Amino acid sequence: MFDPRWQQLAEILVNYSTAVKKGERVLITMMEIDTFPLMRKVYDAVIKAGGLPFVEFQSAYLERDLMKHGSKEQVDWICEMQSSGMEWADVYIGLRGARNPNEFIDIDAKTLSDHKKSMGKISGMRNELTRWVLIRIPNESFAQQAGMRLDDMMEFFFRATLRDWQKEAERYNQIREVFQAAETVRVVGKETDLIFSTRGRIYETADGHLNMPDGEIFTAPVDDSAEGMITFEFPGVYAGQLVEGIRLEFSKGQVLKATARTNQSLLDKLLNMDAGASRIGEFGVGVNFGIDRFTYDILYDEKIGGTIHIALGRAYSECGGINKSDLHWDLIKDLRQQGEVYLDGGKVFENGKFLFRALEA
Repeated sequence: MFDPRWQQLAEILVNYSTAVKKGERVLITMMEIDTFPLMRKVYDAVIKAGGLPFVEFQSAYLERDLMKHGSKEQVDWICEMQSSGMEWADVYIGLRGARNPNEFIDIDAKTLSDHKKSMGKISGMRNELTRWVLIRIPNESFAQQAGMRLDDMMEFFFRATLRDWQKEAERYNQIREVFQAAETVRVVGKETDLIFSTRGRIYETADGHLNMPDGEIFTAPVDDSAEGMITFEFPGVYAGQLVEGIRLEFSKGQVLKATARTNQSLLDKLLNMDAGASRIGEFGVGVNFGIDRFTYDILYDEKIGGTIHIALGRAYSECGGINKSDLHWDLIKDLRQQGEVYLDGGKVFENGKFLFRALEA
């Protein structure tokens, strides 16, 4: 018997997030078998909207087999079926299940980086060619990863996703307008004092149209403007591997020095993936105060109210960003206990609270 909340969520993804229209081609990725209940309801909702759905299956197990036993040519392979799928689709809905975060732990850093670089090209096509939304569906593995009971995780999941997204969007826009009016951003916190320019760039509101759950405002900093240092309380998560204690120093927009307590080799490989990987492609502010804990999954963690994040690598063109890279790696900075954000020298955020009128409920 299906939980009726799957149908409610499917209707949000199809009718709100991507607004599927009659005759549109919809590529649905079912990643891991745990996503089947939602996939079935999404498929049905697309049919009812008059769309033309097609479902593909992917799994971390299959990725591991490729990286573990494949040749360099196979690891670097950009699958023609996936690239053609992005060219075919008007809409992409990615239902991302969870697997053991240690599934790739015995894959060497270069192989992992090379494979993810090829997958990054597919992601780039998705961004440029389709209207898309991604959602992470919890299971026992994800609940364990987040340190929660499965039942509690599912309640957390549905509370975070089954929301009045029109109302959420109104609140997020209040925050966006304040940031859009400024030209410089300064982030101060534990072992952190980073400043950069957003002059001429556009802040976008993430209100359930790209990710689910959602809740952030974001932009693309001016490429050569970042100066200073930033330290991250939360680990960087890349393909299930953790990079803990990351500290980055910037000069003229580029990472000058990067250190980590763990997995330094992976950090180095990612920063050297290509010419754009060592620059900030995104600056974001988490504004969903219903997400209050780190789950080791970026689709949730970048939305945590009271945090900011930067992404190394590819910038979003809709923000006016021009930095190109096959990498887009989000790193979360927790400002809830110690931290401030200044816009054009004026303090607008302190220790997890906005200092202007923007509801946090």
